[in-house]
Amino acid sequence: MESQKNYKNFWNEKASTPDGAFIAVDGSTNEETARLTGTYSAHQVAAALDLQATDRVLELGCGVGRIGREIAPRVAHWEGSDISSNMIQVARERLADHTNVGFTELHRSSLQPLADASFDKAYCVAVFIHMDKEDFFLYLEEMARVIKPGGLVYFDVWNMASRVGWRRYALEIEQYRAADHAKRKDVARNQFSSPEEVRIFLDRAGFDLALLLADSPWVQAIGVRRGANSDLEAARQRAQSASGRVAYSPLWTELFDGILDVVTGQRAPMALWEDLSDDSRGEEIPMFREWFLGMWKGNEAAWGAAPR
Repeated sequence: MESQKNYKNFWNEKASTPDGAFIAVDGSTNEETARLTGTYSAHQVAAALDLQATDRVLELGCGVGRIGREIAPRVAHWEGSDISSNMIQVARERLADHTNVGFTELHRSSLQPLADASFDKAYCVAVFIHMDKEDFFLYLEEMARVIKPGGLVYFDVWNMASRVGWRRYALEIEQYRAADHAKRKDVARNQFSSPEEVRIFLDRAGFDLALLLADSPWVQAIGVRRGANSDLEAARQRAQSASGRVAYSPLWTELFDGILDVVTGQRAPMALWEDLSDDSRGEEIPMFREWFLGMWKGNEAAWGAAPR
């Protein structure tokens, strides 16, 4: 299929309808779920980048504006970039009330036509996980080009070095155990990294490492663009003080592990659903409840009728 040959065709096909775009971004099946997950991610981004009202901020892989909708009110300018014109169209509609936003459609592993050193900060959430490693690095290198010296970058990738991260990776492995090797693997399949790989990519792309978090299914990194205005020690101290607000929480990991139990048939869906009834455990509970309910509705043939 043509859609399997490049990122643009793949994501435009996934986002051929607004509902399809939401599902493709992070599995959200409705606006409510997208707002819950977007708010959670936006809190991480804001803490990681120490966002200020004067900042010009770039998001690589903005999708439907899930995170950008929450970030835009906090900064001077938010720029959403994406390979998919269909995704950008949905994002435009969701951020139509904001006058401080812009959009850039990408055409290859480059941030052209964005100018050198034109942003204070940039971030990329759950996007590098859908790229071949060469493209991951090329985009990271491009982010270094468009960020001012001393500016910050934040991103995350699947973490194969964690127990739960490896469980998620195992699901990908099984898809290809008996695959037809005459066919190319899914161009935007989930791909996984290690903390050491992230360190190397940041360094080679032109960033100094301010913080690396790897105690969850995600490797999360904050980098400082090298240059005359770079104060690495201050950036490291600031990032360390914010690490508790940036990291995926132990509860997030526990609940994600529970979803993997259901997906692999080790736990009944209703057992996990009951665990998602107590909102007092943390902000992750309502988010995971909506997220899991959407998954259940899409798997009723195997899991039985979803709660109503």
